[in-house]
Amino acid sequence: MSRKLITLPNPHLRQRSKRVGYIGDDIQQLIADMEEATLSWEQSREHEVGVALAAVQIDALHRVVVIRNDFDDKADKTFRVFINPEITKYEGEVLLDYEGCLSVKNVYGLVPRYSKVRVKALNEHGKEVRVTANGFLARVFQHEIDHTNGIVFIDHIKEESDAFYILDSEGKLEPLDYAAEIKNNAELWG
Repeated sequence: MSRKLITLPNPHLRQRSKRVGYIGDDIQQLIADMEEATLSWEQSREHEVGVALAAVQIDALHRVVVIRNDFDDKADKTFRVFINPEITKYEGEVLLDYEGCLSVKNVYGLVPRYSKVRVKALNEHGKEVRVTANGFLARVFQHEIDHTNGIVFIDHIKEESDAFYILDSEGKLEPLDYAAEIKNNAELWG
């Protein structure tokens, strides 16, 4: 069964996901569906890569995250699985960088995130994993774990001017007319 991505303003994206107590066939199927949804989204996008996904983004309120093994190689379609992920420590500096989201259509923004995080979770076999993530991977973990808590990246954006961007036809980010976007998509920013 193929599951579709949900996007804002779907209220489920604002709900906290539940911890996974048992990793059975249903969770294994959920993981496969998440990977399929991520790759399917990416197929129609020349300039973007499906980097990661939280289960809530396919309307399943479970604390499950999949993260692409190689962000720079679209041909590598493999993922790592993190069940009940939690950040145990934030480190480094807080840096602003661009983020987008499969559940926020065509909008990017400058989001402050820590440059290093330590994460603990279970893998798809129920074994505990611990990861120290730096740079972009640290940002990805923070973004996806936010999803499991009902938080979307736009919630972190406080500055109105030059905070939101769209991707042009050549894959470059250009500033979005914030006032027009709010007016046209009031339910999204609610």
